[in-house]
Amino acid sequence: MTSVVLVGTLDTKGVEYGWLRERLLRAGVEVVLVDTGIMGEPRVDADVPNEAVARAAGTELSDLRAAADRGAAVTTMARGAEAALTRLHAEGRLHGVLAIGGSGGTSIATRAMRALPLGVPKLMVSSMASGDVAPYVGSADITMMYSVVDIAGINSISAPVLANAAEAVAGMAKAFQRASSELRRPARLGAGARPLVAASMAGVTTTGVDAARERLTELGYEVLVFHSSGTGGRTLETLAGQGIFAGVLDLTLGELADDLCGGILTAGPDRLSAAGRAGIPQVVSLGALDMVKFGPLETLPERARYRRIRIHNPSITVVRTTESECAELGRRVAAKLCASTGPTAVCLPLRGLSALGAPGGPYHDPRADGALFSTLREGLRGSAARLYDYATHINDPAFGRAAADRLHTMIGAVSAAA
Repeated sequence: MTSVVLVGTLDTKGVEYGWLRERLLRAGVEVVLVDTGIMGEPRVDADVPNEAVARAAGTELSDLRAAADRGAAVTTMARGAEAALTRLHAEGRLHGVLAIGGSGGTSIATRAMRALPLGVPKLMVSSMASGDVAPYVGSADITMMYSVVDIAGINSISAPVLANAAEAVAGMAKAFQRASSELRRPARLGAGARPLVAASMAGVTTTGVDAARERLTELGYEVLVFHSSGTGGRTLETLAGQGIFAGVLDLTLGELADDLCGGILTAGPDRLSAAGRAGIPQVVSLGALDMVKFGPLETLPERARYRRIRIHNPSITVVRTTESECAELGRRVAAKLCASTGPTAVCLPLRGLSALGAPGGPYHDPRADGALFSTLREGLRGSAARLYDYATHINDPAFGRAAADRLHTMIGAVSAAA
């Protein structure tokens, strides 16, 4: 029988969760109700009571109430909900999860959702869903639905929204349960399916990465391309850390420039770390490190207004990285790659790092690029990473194919040694 887990605060949203449970039962699924409420008494009975959720986080509900620290209590119940949902999934009692809430309820439920494997249906109906949902979604496949009105009773607006959510998660859960095990979990190397390779790409590196992707496909791989947009980089890192990739073709590192220079598409300080920690073969290049991405032109910081500026689209303005910034980026990339525990190769496109940085382009700057190459070489001296120079730019199809071939050779060597 298909089972949907409802997770939420039954002291404040018990009526709404009871209504959702009835809708789901009528949709033909079993329901497991998990209570993450803290202060008040639940307004509907739970299958997993809040006392059990608190204990799953290593504490007692009475202690949380006595401390009267809402922030700490929310964090604790989120940890307990994560443990509860992970256990239900392992027991085969979770084929989809649905939650409703405001900021606190959304924070608790989405932490638990993020712990579930890729492909498990996850639907969050939230009053926060029309704003920045990155803190809630992270790199997980969570679907956010805007509640329109605050979740405070069943009324003429909330009823159809919640009904749609119930029907949606019921349908997704049934489909998920019917799916074969191959569709439920990404294929791993040696599992009988094509081995997975991750590739990073941006609009300004598309031609080169496409050539690499096509070559890897010819060689028998399934290539997952991640947009170098902050979220894309974080997702690549998360999945690489889970060990699902046979190799990583990380040709586009522009998110590191945003992290250094205060751009809007940073993937955080851990970008370019997971594959190295996991010992996964990786081929790295320096695509898009010749630019920083800011928002619309009118939002450009004062410090960037007198540099080489290009309007990428109405939402994104790019600024050329300076020689000193490039030097620091070289040092940072080298430090990350020196920490790698697996085979690592660096392919340097000596004639340009992006479509804008190719010869004749507005960001073509051999001096700044040279500073990047120089500090990278110095930082990698004595490390196990191998450096390869190419007298071309990153979007030359020959460069992409050469990088793909190099990764294929490295993956083959690891497979042969296993």
